Amino acid sequence: MMAAGQKLDNLLAIVDRNRLQAMGFTEDIVPLGNLVQKFEAFGWAAKKVDGHDFKELKITLEQIPFAPEKPSVIIANTIKGKGVSFMENRLEWHYKSPNRDEFKKAMKELNLP
Repeated sequence: MMAAGQKLDNLLAIVDRNRLQAMGFTEDIVPLGNLVQKFEAFGWAAKKVDGHDFKELKITLEQIPFAPEKPSVIIANTIKGKGVSFMENRLEWHYKSPNRDEFKKAMKELNLP
């Protein structure tokens, strides 16, 4: 509210909306609902994007500020562990580190050296 009240249109927040937190799925623990509407209710200009789509992210970032005299927020919808079969949408990877074999498997699935 302070950012909106001060008309900080040079401020950007990015929310990684992966729908997981340490205890489980966010909607099961503390339902967040429509984050765009919530930020807008507090005076922010908000946009939702696919957080895995770099082209969409670039286009959205080039539009900042989204509205004059309002801070901007991007709600980036993502999938925790995307691209790694044994990590995607798995709660334990919120706090767990891969062992050597898991790391090698993940890198291979991501086509990284």
